[in-house]
Amino acid sequence: MKNIRAYEKIKGLYAVTPDELDTEELLRCAKLALLGGARILQYRNKAADKELRTLQSFELLKLAREFSVPFIINDDAQLAELVGADGVHLGMGDGNVAEARKLFGNDKLIGVSCYNRMSLARKAVQEGADYVAFGSFFVSTVKPGAVPATPELLRQARQEIAVPIVAIGGITARNASQLLDAGANALAVISAVFRADDIQGAAREFAALNFH
Repeated sequence: MKNIRAYEKIKGLYAVTPDELDTEELLRCAKLALLGGARILQYRNKAADKELRTLQSFELLKLAREFSVPFIINDDAQLAELVGADGVHLGMGDGNVAEARKLFGNDKLIGVSCYNRMSLARKAVQEGADYVAFGSFFVSTVKPGAVPATPELLRQARQEIAVPIVAIGGITARNASQLLDAGANALAVISAVFRADDIQGAAREFAALNFH
């Protein structure tokens, strides 16, 4: 059965924050992305310690509330529960859907990274994931060694699963359309937005794409 609630929330530019230790700078950049039209904000910071991740999560949550967009925490269901985030995104080794669901109930979003494997997507949906992510579709500066995925995988997923599909990995406003045409509902982006000279303008380019 199609998860209407998730489809309403997981659509459009899915802005994933860069590793930034300066909280003021992180908030400045995130606000520009939201002003440009980002529809989801995910906090990811591999460089920060637990205390800083907690502080930054609370501050980003306030910002997400200001713009009325879902706020997702990367990897850490406990942190998501602590700060009252709207959901968590789980990668390989970050726990499973059942554990996360038990922690914060049915009102939170749970996303799962499935890389280039439909088997992982089927399992995630079976376990109750609200959305799945595939990638890397293009060479990524954040994860240069990531496994490659193809638009054909998105087409297959669109036929087989009834949750929103997020594409990630080296995506730019110029190469994004082929992923949307293949079935992606949202585009998870770090570098093409947050490393742009004009963050708000870069986000606006993505927001203007034809999301289904």
